[in-house]
This record gives sequence, structure tokens and C-alpha cells, in this order.
Amino acid sequence: MTTLNSAVFIPQDVVFQQLDGEAIVLNLTTGQTCNLDDIGARMWVLLSAHAAIEPTYLALLEEFDVQPGRLKADLIELVDNLAANGLLSFQPAHPAG
Repeated sequence: MTTLNSAVFIPQDVVFQQLDGEAIVLNLTTGQTCNLDDIGARMWVLLSAHAAIEPTYLALLEEFDVQPGRLKADLIELVDNLAANGLLSFQPAHPAG
């Protein structure tokens, strides 16, 4: 289950291109794509920079006038969609101790 504590990474064969108000994420190996609007593109940029959901969420809360619960749901939905399409992967959890 994806949570704010989930860590993510962008596979090497995935590229991101931003155009006027839109962006596309493409897996060069599978050909799978995802089109993103400007907010989705900002989420992608922050996810790739932070490699984690929580700092991305906190940065987006500062940037956008949005209800925290709505932002959390939208961000996790995007992450799950990208992961299901091979455009983003989850970092394995490190055992405590």
C-alpha cells in the first residue's frame, strides 16, 4: 500500500518531457506513456527530486492552495498509476534497527 512514507525512484529507461502546459512520461523499453497536466508535471518533478512521497507532498502544500486530504489522495493516485504502468518504482523499505 502506498503511503506518504513510501520512497520512489525513476527507472533508467523512463524519460520525462515537459511542453506547453503538459508533460509526457515515457518508458523507452515498454513504450508505456502517461500524459500529465501542469500540476501532475510538478508532482513528477518533485517526486524525481526527492525520491519520496512525503517531501513532495509537503512542497506541494506550500505551492498550491489545496486541501491536504485531497492533495494526499491525488498524489498517491498518481504514484500508483505511474507505478502500475512501469513509469516509477518503489524503493524497498529498509529494516529498522
